Amino acid sequence: MAIEKMSIAKALNESLRKAMDTDPKVLIMGEDVGKLGGVFRITDGLQKDFGEERVIDTPLAESGIVGTAIGLALRGYRPVVEIQFDGFVFPAYDQIVTQLAKMHARALGKIKLPVVVRIPYGGAIGAVEHHSESPETLFAHVPGLKVVSPSNASDAYWMLQQAILSDDPVIFFEPKRRYWDKGEVDVDAIPGELHKARVLREGSDLTLAAYGPMVKVCLEAAAAAAEEGKSVEVLDLRSMSPVDFDGIQASVEKTRRLVVVHEAPVFLGTGSEIAARITERCFYHLEAPVLRVGGFHAPYPPARLEDEYLPGLDRVLDAVDRSLAF
Repeated sequence: MAIEKMSIAKALNESLRKAMDTDPKVLIMGEDVGKLGGVFRITDGLQKDFGEERVIDTPLAESGIVGTAIGLALRGYRPVVEIQFDGFVFPAYDQIVTQLAKMHARALGKIKLPVVVRIPYGGAIGAVEHHSESPETLFAHVPGLKVVSPSNASDAYWMLQQAILSDDPVIFFEPKRRYWDKGEVDVDAIPGELHKARVLREGSDLTLAAYGPMVKVCLEAAAAAAEEGKSVEVLDLRSMSPVDFDGIQASVEKTRRLVVVHEAPVFLGTGSEIAARITERCFYHLEAPVLRVGGFHAPYPPARLEDEYLPGLDRVLDAVDRSLAF
């Protein structure tokens, strides 16, 4: 067992390095990923060690980046594409949803496209417009795409390698506000299933389910609730498509209450599908309606207002209190 303490950013860098060491067909493409090492330094040092033919600085053309990755995947490569910021992915949306997601079905299973699209997402970094979006639901809605997001360094390390090994395209959302959060990583571990939810804190009164940047907020909320004698379970969903509904159901059958938390707007967000599905599955177990906490149905605000927009500790605890009041 080799346990190392590292930030999420460092874990992603080490994960990419391990994947490239293991398989010469793994390539990295994106704006400023080479000489600069990416705006968040996730690819720092990789071009120096693996060369410009495997770590490729591209023009500012997201549709071209993803389109080229699709062509490379058709020729047997495993491209890992970096979209510099979440709001920049939309020029590539057509390539992703009409080609990347559809090619396997269009070819009756004869063609595989093992492409990973890495997207730093979410707010709370004081950025300007188009730099703090949470568009995960737009991709989770598309059949043919896997959509995942780590919340800690260990998952960042292992989930990215699992995504690269997948023969299906994976949209890999990285919580940029958590890049510098540190945690222990066992680099010799046998990772669990990529799309399996994980209980991070046991509880008996209510389940808080979240993914990516909101997991830390939910853990803080559970700790605060414990000071008032409330036992809150925290479930890290890890995957938005497919969703581990069995894992959520098992937790809810124990706690009988569920609050789903994400940064994205509540309206038609991931929490909407989870609330509907768990209500269907657990109707006779639930002692309160499934509640959702998220962003407002409005464009992401200027940086000085984002603390009012983003769900924080108080809004999560308010949902906990409302659920327990039923």
